[in-house]
Amino acid sequence: MNIAKKVTWLELFYDLLFVAAVSKATHVLLHADHGTISLEYILKFILIFIPIWWAWVGQTLFNNRYGQDVFTHRIYMILQLFFVLIMTFSLSTDFDRYYVPFFIGYIGSRFLTAIQYLAIHKGEVSHRAATARYLGTRFWIGIVISSASLFFDSWVRYLILYAGIAVDVLLPVIGRRILVHTPINTHHLLERFALFTLILLGELVVSTLAVLQNSNGTWDSIMFAALAFILVIAIWWQYFENIERKVDKALQTVGQTIIYGHLFVYLSLSTIAASIQLLFLKELNYHFILTMVFLSVLMYFVSTTVIFHRYRHKHLQLRPIHLVLFLGILGGFFVIDLFVVVPNYVIIAEVALFFLVYARLATR
Repeated sequence: MNIAKKVTWLELFYDLLFVAAVSKATHVLLHADHGTISLEYILKFILIFIPIWWAWVGQTLFNNRYGQDVFTHRIYMILQLFFVLIMTFSLSTDFDRYYVPFFIGYIGSRFLTAIQYLAIHKGEVSHRAATARYLGTRFWIGIVISSASLFFDSWVRYLILYAGIAVDVLLPVIGRRILVHTPINTHHLLERFALFTLILLGELVVSTLAVLQNSNGTWDSIMFAALAFILVIAIWWQYFENIERKVDKALQTVGQTIIYGHLFVYLSLSTIAASIQLLFLKELNYHFILTMVFLSVLMYFVSTTVIFHRYRHKHLQLRPIHLVLFLGILGGFFVIDLFVVVPNYVIIAEVALFFLVYARLATR
């Protein structure tokens, strides 16, 4: 049975630095050009977001399995904060200009995580020692591959850098047979990922405020912002009601559904945040922004459904009829809007209504 593990104040402070990082990533999607967002900027958004997510996940998973609120672990986390600060400063669509500080920030963070596992494994026994040894030694593979990028120029170095990141991300999946013997603390991990979700919800609130600021508070903008606010509340309701009341926090797993599923939750929330501003400003082609909004919502729906289905109490799991209903509502709105051009406030109202239904039926 999982024993509740307390989130420390230093972990909460650690999260604060990622507020700026997430904000920078989201703003990449605000680069509208001739009615669309180019494939270049969409790819840059993803390439910026994944290292942010994985750097945060790395330290969070260590704290979940082995972290203690003691002096040594605090020093490691404070050093992590320094490298995250450098990485956040370097996040930019101008990859070439900020490559070195980004490399230092990201690799420094991963280096410290690997060192922590190697340092802790000597004091552990049995499966806990094996898990720490596996992660502490295997993470060096990704670090070494990414470090080799320093010897190359142009697109080749980015290919090598992200090849190392990809290996790093996949190593826990490859070593699942080892990690399964040292299950995560589900209560703590869900709480940590929920706190990071709050950061993304904060981006939605910022986007709603931007609507009011960009329009000097006209009646149209107030109505649009009110609908956007209802949308934010509905997402909050759906997500946190599930976290608080519907999931089995005593379930012992490797936690990979939570970890990798939340990458898509965060990507979708970031995209929804950008969509709120872009939808109101009308800088994008109607069909482009319509597709962007509904694909973002679909990604959120699918990823949260998978995560919560895995961890929900058996008697509280959603039935296929619920999935048909949710997808029917979302698909119905999209098809109608595809053939009948509707105002931006109608689109945001439809999405808000979908989330209200999703929240109500998924949390009752």
